[in-house]
Amino acid sequence: MPDTPLPPEIASWFAGRQWRVRRHQAGMYAAAQSGDHALLVADTGAGKTLAGFLPTLAAFCPSQGSSPEGLHTLYVSPLKALAHDVQRNLMTPVAEMGLPLTVETRSGDTPSDRKKRQRAKPPNVLLTTPESLSLLLSYPDSFQLFAGLRRIVIDEVHAFATDKRGDLLALALSRLQAIAPGLQRAALSATLADPEAFRSWLAPWGEVDRVRLVEGEPGAPAEVEILLPQDARVPWGGHAAIWAIPQLYERIRENRTTLIFANTRFLAEYIFQHLWDANEDTLPIGIHHGSLSKEARRKVEGAMAAGRLRALVCTASLDLGVDWGDIDCVVQMGAPKGSSRLLQRIGRANHRLDQSSRALLVPGNRFEFLEATAAKEAVDQGQRDGEDFRPGALDVLAQHVMGCACAAPFDGAALLAEVRSTLSYAWVDGIVWDRVLAYVATGGYALKAYDKFRRITQEADGSWRLTHPEQAARHRLNAGIIVDSQMLEVRFGSKNRPGRSLGKVEERFAAALRPGDTFQFAGVNVEVVQVHDMELLVRASSKAAMIPSYGGLRLPLTTHLADRVREMLVDRASWARFPDDVREWLEVQDWRSEMPGPDTLLVESFPHAKREYTVYYTFIGWNANQSLGMLITKRMEERGLMPGGFVANDYSLAVWGYKPVDDPAPLLSPDILTDEFVDWVTQSHLLRRAFREVAVIGGLVERQQPGNRKTGRQVTFSTDLIYDVLRKYEPDHLLIEAAWADARARMTDVGRLGDLLDTAAAQLNHVRLERVSPLAVPVMVMIGREALPQGSADDDLLLEAEALAGEAMRGD
Repeated sequence: MPDTPLPPEIASWFAGRQWRVRRHQAGMYAAAQSGDHALLVADTGAGKTLAGFLPTLAAFCPSQGSSPEGLHTLYVSPLKALAHDVQRNLMTPVAEMGLPLTVETRSGDTPSDRKKRQRAKPPNVLLTTPESLSLLLSYPDSFQLFAGLRRIVIDEVHAFATDKRGDLLALALSRLQAIAPGLQRAALSATLADPEAFRSWLAPWGEVDRVRLVEGEPGAPAEVEILLPQDARVPWGGHAAIWAIPQLYERIRENRTTLIFANTRFLAEYIFQHLWDANEDTLPIGIHHGSLSKEARRKVEGAMAAGRLRALVCTASLDLGVDWGDIDCVVQMGAPKGSSRLLQRIGRANHRLDQSSRALLVPGNRFEFLEATAAKEAVDQGQRDGEDFRPGALDVLAQHVMGCACAAPFDGAALLAEVRSTLSYAWVDGIVWDRVLAYVATGGYALKAYDKFRRITQEADGSWRLTHPEQAARHRLNAGIIVDSQMLEVRFGSKNRPGRSLGKVEERFAAALRPGDTFQFAGVNVEVVQVHDMELLVRASSKAAMIPSYGGLRLPLTTHLADRVREMLVDRASWARFPDDVREWLEVQDWRSEMPGPDTLLVESFPHAKREYTVYYTFIGWNANQSLGMLITKRMEERGLMPGGFVANDYSLAVWGYKPVDDPAPLLSPDILTDEFVDWVTQSHLLRRAFREVAVIGGLVERQQPGNRKTGRQVTFSTDLIYDVLRKYEPDHLLIEAAWADARARMTDVGRLGDLLDTAAAQLNHVRLERVSPLAVPVMVMIGREALPQGSADDDLLLEAEALAGEAMRGD
């Protein structure tokens, strides 16, 4: 029984459903009654959302006196779908208890007339997203709207607290706390690796002791199975795991509903098409991802909620707590990339604390089998992983300052005190703050002569206000954190004489290229001329293609899971539990070469097909390996080692050339991150791309004007012009600094690169071989396939892998 008795209406409702009040639900209610903030960590299906809302429901129980008026509770989630799902589920107890409580959602999909009405006559509970909350705070009536706010509930806090959306929410929390000093904060999650860090993030003014950690009762252990091919031979290469479609279809037939996760939108479409081709019974199978229209997503969500689908292929768009209790099994196609992410996805099955969730992991190749095994064991042992907190972003802070100015004139010192009350921005001192204010006021030193960048001005009394009322409307049209990635046209010619188009590539790939780099596209070797106005201009080249064009949005391999795989590789006694072919693969590798241990960088060199190959077993993820490939090939060029190209996966980097690398240590010296890295980022399109994103978030460039939305080309043209001016006349501009922070952290993963170089300096193990090693086969089979869409070359990869594997596994 709870220490603090629940109101009789709620206690009777629990009893009527034959439910008991769980320990963590009682704990959340007790925390609220004592005036504390609270962080709830509880397994999926434990009733976290209900626990977060119990204090709100209690406040509206007739037995507690007259009900509060106006907006009482804010609920913030990272996904619109989650807010709609919570509204549907929350209305059940409200209706059954007969509470005088109104609940509404507010997001980018909410009609404008309803948004206007919500500000004038708000519901008692408003379900929203960080972006919509930030916009609400930009209105002058926000002070009246939030004056009586008592609670804010942040769901799935792990999903966004450590990124820029978390920065925006942290700043919104600081403003809400200033408007409503008695506001209580609550955050919910099932998958926190470091609850203490999240308590610090949630606490105002660093008052961590005021944030009560409430832990849920342990649920039934998940039942996780790794699917193997029927011939028990795990593939050498490939990522889509299309080999499993016949077996997967049989599982779908056996279950009521199966949820199938893929790591990218392309893979979701690719797997869905193969499943549909195998669907001889015409079972209702759907697909859900972020590129689909709002109407298509809502239709699928409704069909799932009504139990009309037998299977649904999806991406991270459904990672979070959408409550569909009739899902029998969750399938992870390809590598899970992290134990917390896998646990979150597994939790979508059954969604009941006392019943085991069933999950099926389908590895695409042998390294993915090891990764799946490591993730399964981490889940079995209750170990979680996640991203670390980092200092709040300056472009987000600038957006928040502008939003505050839209609401009312502000005192700079008072607003700085608010900002510093958050963990994300406690580092901001007077010098940084003055730079932020100067940027919002004038655009910066190099731009202050232009009236269009003058958004706020300082009054004689020291307060700051908008330069013109229309600035508020412009801000609200353009505020937000998510900047869509663009596709670039690959075209022969130059900016003055453009030629024919070859097709399109993702900007993420194009941004890493410098003039003179070569890559293969549409069957042709091309050399980069320049990136200009959303076009990648190239010319035909007789040189071999050096840079892979194998792109796609990829989930990062977590450090925790990478370390587990490396520990598994050197734990020879554990190999006996693996399938025979995987065990033999590792045993031959151990006999012919070495194993990459946790604190060692293994580098192998060998000749193959008249080339010299060097494979670096880094385990730092695809993004960081791509960056390392760029840097190493540049350094090889400078040293006359004649690099030919490189290819990477999450676990390793293979570089080939025409001269042997006798000693890889000089290619990995730490100064590569100060010399070559800075040169590459500056000469490539990376910094320009990062600048465009921070310029949009920071409000320097507008995506929308009344009645008109700029194209990606127009936004890029504007940001490129400003970027060139700032690089020349104000290289220490606030947004150039913010762009460098993004380029180092998010676009190149320089932190993991730095850790790798430290490992290389301490313990580098270089092994020279006569031919390809078994461990190198999975990355080697990707060579020559980089320009193909992810997954589409799996059949050819398998054939090529068998031939390469035969060479690697020979006993001589």
